[in-house]
Amino acid sequence: MTLAALADHLWQSTLFAGVAGLLTLLFRKHYAQVRYRIWLAVSLKFLIPFSLLVAIGGRLALLRGPAVGSQNGLHIVVEVISSATSVPVFPSLAHSFPLFAGLWLCGLLAVVSGWCVQWRKTLRVRRNALPMSEGREVEALRRIQHVCGIRRPIEILLTHASLEPGVFGISQPVLLWPAGISERLGDAQLESILAHEIRHVCRRDNLAAAIHMVVEALFWFHPIVWWLGSRLIEERERACDEDVLELRTERQLYAEGILKVCEFCLASPLDCLSGVAGGDLKKRMVNIMTDRKLLELDFARRVLLVTSGLAVVAVPFTFGLMNASSRTAEAQTRSATASQEGGSGRLRATPGEMSKMLVKKVDPSYPDSAKKAGVQGKVVLTAIIGKEGNVENLQLVSGDPVLAAAAIDAVKQWKYRPYVQQGQAVEVETEIVVNFTLAK
Repeated sequence: MTLAALADHLWQSTLFAGVAGLLTLLFRKHYAQVRYRIWLAVSLKFLIPFSLLVAIGGRLALLRGPAVGSQNGLHIVVEVISSATSVPVFPSLAHSFPLFAGLWLCGLLAVVSGWCVQWRKTLRVRRNALPMSEGREVEALRRIQHVCGIRRPIEILLTHASLEPGVFGISQPVLLWPAGISERLGDAQLESILAHEIRHVCRRDNLAAAIHMVVEALFWFHPIVWWLGSRLIEERERACDEDVLELRTERQLYAEGILKVCEFCLASPLDCLSGVAGGDLKKRMVNIMTDRKLLELDFARRVLLVTSGLAVVAVPFTFGLMNASSRTAEAQTRSATASQEGGSGRLRATPGEMSKMLVKKVDPSYPDSAKKAGVQGKVVLTAIIGKEGNVENLQLVSGDPVLAAAAIDAVKQWKYRPYVQQGQAVEVETEIVVNFTLAK
């Protein structure tokens, strides 16, 4: 990806993030899951450039053939938008690409290395943890799994490391449970904390977090990517809180349980570990203790979300589709115009185009009389190239008559590849130029 293409992708993704931010304001009184999905879509947008969707649309247009009809006003709009979005934003920095690439690679390695260190520490904790097969934690976990409809039992591992309870893993998640935390929690508090972690599993939050970690690694230099990560964590934890409260958990007991976990444990060692103390804790406590009615998505807002999502994919895809179709139609129009100018409904090809199809060329013999007289120059001929590539119907356009005779004798022996139009060989009219130059 060049610097110009990267700049285009970044400003488009930033603009998309701004629009998404306006949408989250519109849904601020709804469930946090709605806003979380909007921010997750923004994160995925950083991995999918609009130019890729435009290219896919263009390729599909070429595969299905030209569009019906000539260029209209909508095609003109597509051309204007396409040209505007393809203008290099930083053309003067093209020569600095190796420097920027080196800086980007250093940042990428620094971010990934830091995460790898933290991941290995968490993985070591998971390996040293002991599976729990009985106890009130296991019984409460099984009850919650049954309520949430999770058929495969989630393994709970007891660890002596100083970290909060959290779900680790993506394909086979396990619950890391710190030793000693259960004694500080009452039965209702214990069950609410476990319910919070189970909601992380049901929502596949670790997978979403891992995807955004890839975005942060690739675009570590863009501040909005890191800000987006904090929004994802905030809405993720709030969504889990709302799910726990939907199970008729007492608000005060749940809030006290979270505070006791925060007092006992350190923060999560990794973004990909879904814990219970993420996000703005003060704001979460206010939201948990405030008994307010959250709005369900009505039909109009559902349509708005679906339409917005489809537009993100459909608009650039349609630009590519129509732009390619428009260009194909223009090419056919030019070909038809050239055909009419050539007369007799025959196609006309440029000398440069036909020179690439020449398979046999015989050089003309320089006439002795022309050499003695010092005559040189070029001979211009028009010719019909038959369906089998043979030269037919040569006509002199300009040039010395003596040189022209030699040129015609030689060109008659030339051979071309058949000119193919829509899968069939056709006759084509062209111009042939033969140069005669005296050696110095």
